[in-house]
Amino acid sequence: MTAMSFAVGILAITMLLHAAYSTIQYRALLKITEDEFTGPPYEVMVELMLVLILSLFAGLTVPGNFKSILPDSDENR
Repeated sequence: MTAMSFAVGILAITMLLHAAYSTIQYRALLKITEDEFTGPPYEVMVELMLVLILSLFAGLTVPGNFKSILPDSDENR
């Protein structure tokens, strides 16, 4: 499960970089056509929502099991 979660995290980072690159390309296209930038395209927004979900999944599953923070716990000794 950890290897799959790590792969999902890498996929999320790659998708985030792709969304940033797509937005930069979109802004360059708008400069050429002399249109005003009102926001990123719908496809980029959907991609960013998917990145958020994948990142949350990877962030919660990659670290493994949580340990007790109680001072008298046997795990702390």
